[in-house]
Amino acid sequence: MKKLALDDTILLKIEKPARYIGNEINAVQKDKSRVDVRFCMCFPDVYEIGMSHLGIQILYDMFNQREDVWCERVYSPWVDLDQVMREKKIPLFALESQDPIRDFDFLGITLQYEMCYTNVLQILDLSGIPLFADKRGEADPIVIGGGPCACNPEPLADFFDLFYIGEGETSYYALLDAYKAHKKAGESRQEFLQKVAQIPGIYVPSLYKVTYHSDGTIACMEPTDPCVPAKVQRQAVSDLTNTFYPQKPLVPFIKVTQDRVVLEIQRGCIRGCRFCQAGMLYRPTRERDLEMLKTSAQKMLKATGHEEISLSSLSSSDYSKLPELVTFLLETFGNQGVNISLPSLRIDAFSLDVMSKVQDIRKSSLTFAPEAGSQRLRDVINKGLTEEVILEGAGAAFEGGWNKVKLYFMLGLPTETEEDQKSIAWLAERIAKRYYEIPKEQRNGKCQITVSTSFFVPKPFTPFQWARMCTREEFLEKAHRVNMEIKAQLNRKSIKYNWHEADVTVLEGVFARGDRRLSKLLLRAYDKGCLFDSWTECFHNERWMEAFEETETDLLFYTTRNRKQDEIFPWDFIDSGVTKKFLYGEWERAMNETVTPNCKQQCQGCGAGRYGSGICFLQGTMSQDKAEKE
Repeated sequence: MKKLALDDTILLKIEKPARYIGNEINAVQKDKSRVDVRFCMCFPDVYEIGMSHLGIQILYDMFNQREDVWCERVYSPWVDLDQVMREKKIPLFALESQDPIRDFDFLGITLQYEMCYTNVLQILDLSGIPLFADKRGEADPIVIGGGPCACNPEPLADFFDLFYIGEGETSYYALLDAYKAHKKAGESRQEFLQKVAQIPGIYVPSLYKVTYHSDGTIACMEPTDPCVPAKVQRQAVSDLTNTFYPQKPLVPFIKVTQDRVVLEIQRGCIRGCRFCQAGMLYRPTRERDLEMLKTSAQKMLKATGHEEISLSSLSSSDYSKLPELVTFLLETFGNQGVNISLPSLRIDAFSLDVMSKVQDIRKSSLTFAPEAGSQRLRDVINKGLTEEVILEGAGAAFEGGWNKVKLYFMLGLPTETEEDQKSIAWLAERIAKRYYEIPKEQRNGKCQITVSTSFFVPKPFTPFQWARMCTREEFLEKAHRVNMEIKAQLNRKSIKYNWHEADVTVLEGVFARGDRRLSKLLLRAYDKGCLFDSWTECFHNERWMEAFEETETDLLFYTTRNRKQDEIFPWDFIDSGVTKKFLYGEWERAMNETVTPNCKQQCQGCGAGRYGSGICFLQGTMSQDKAEKE
C-alpha cells in the first residue's frame, strides 16, 4: 500500500478527502523504476469535474497501454486543501503514486474552458514548477497543453512548453518516442523542443515571434527556426473504430458530475451552426462502427459496475446506426436496471419514441436548443430549425406524456434586434399554449418550461470570429428585456427564466480571442487570488477588473471592436482543416440571412475533406485544391 501524500490530520479536516487518495477502480499502478516516461495528466478543476471528462480517460488508457510509459492524474485541489498545501509547503502530487508532480517527465494539462486558466497557474505553482516556460530548467517537467481551448493557445503561450493541437490519438506516441530518444542522447531541453516542433500537431510557442501594428492588431507571426513549420496542422483521427478507446474506465469513489459509462458514438457535426466552435473544429463527422460500440458498451459496463450509459456526440440524432444501437442497448441491458442517456438529440418522432422507453417521463424533461427566438435570427446562425418543427416536436412530446421542457437560447448574436430578444418569450409562450391545447384529462400535471439564455462569445475558427462581442451592460439589458417580456405572457406562471453571468462571459471572450500579451493579466489576477473562476462562489469580478487596470490591458480591444476581413488573428498559425476563406464566406451568408445546407445535403468545400475520412470521404467531397479555388 502506497503512502499517502496527505496525513490523516489533513484528510479529516478537508472537504471530500477521496478526491486526493487515488486507488480508484481501474486506476493503473506500475513500477516506476521500469518505465522510461512518466506522464501526469491534469484537469485544472476539481476532481468531480475532471473525472467526468472522456478525453482524459481515452489518453490515460492509451498511454498506459505502453509498458514504457506510466500515465497518472492530478486535479486542482479545492480551496480548503490549496490553503493547507501552501501553509505546510506540501508539493502537489499525482493520485496513483502520490509522488510530486515536479518529479515527472511531462505535465499534460487539458484546457476545456477559458475560466480554468488561473487554475493552470495554481497547478504549476503548487507543483513548484516555474510559471513561465523560459524560467524552467533541465530537471523541470515538460508542460504541454491540449483540448478545445488549445485552438487558441496564445493567452497561455508564456506558461507552456508545448501545445498539442487536435485529437490526441494521432501524434502523442511520436512525442513520447521523441522524448525517450532525447533522454537517451542526453540532449538539452531546447534541443528537444526544436525537434518535437516538427511533429505534426505540436506547437512550441517559444519558437515563434509575434509582431504588432500600432493599433494593437497582429502584424506577423513567424517561426524563429527554419526547421519549424509556419502553420501547425490540427490533428484528427481518420478511423474512429480502430483507434484507442478505454474498455476499463476509471470509477471514482465519490459521486462526480457524469457518474456513468460514456460511449462516444461519433465526432463532428454535419449541421454547420455558425456560432459553434466544436462543429467547425471537429470536422469531418466520423462515426464509430456499430459492432465496436456494442462490444465497448458490454465491456465498460462490466468493468465499472455503472448503472447508466450515455451516448456521447455533438448531434446523436445524426448517427446513422442510432436505431440499431439503442435497440441493442435496450434489449441487452434494459432488464438489468441500466439507464440509457441520450443527450444531443433532435426532437423528432424516433427520438421521442426512444426516450419514452429509456426515461421516466414523469421525472425527466426534454431539451430543445432553438438558440434564437425568431426565424430570421435562426437563419443568420444557420440553426436549421423552424418554429413549425419546434412546435411539432413539443406537441408530440406533450402528447407522449412529458410536461417539462428546457429551452436554450443565446443573447448577443450578430444582427440581433429587440424583436429577436422578445421572440424568445413569444416562442416559450407558444410552446406553453401548445401544452394547454391538450384536453385537461390527458395532461400530465402542470406545464413547466425553463428558458435559459447564455451570452454569445465569438469563438475562433467559427464564421462569427469576425463579430464584435457585447459589453456586460448590453448583455444584462438584453436579459432584462427577455425577463420583462416573459412576465407579460399569458402563461407566465408556467415559464421560468435563467440567464448566465455576464461578467464571466466577458472574460471568456477576452481569453477565447486573446493573444500572448494576456499572460501579464492572467498572472496579476492569479496573484490577486482569482481561482476556480468558473465557480460562482469563487468568482470575484472586481479582482479581474483591478488586474485589467493595473496591467493596462484594454478589455474592449479583445471584445467589442469590429474585425476586418484581412485581420490576422492570434490563432491563424493553426491550420484547423476548415479554411478561413470558407469561414468568411459563411460570415457573409450570415449577414445576408442565408441558410447553408448541412454536410449530408450538400458539400460546401469547407476544407475538411483533406482528412480523407468520415462524411467527406463517404460523400465524395471536393478535393482541397478545388475547395480553395472555389
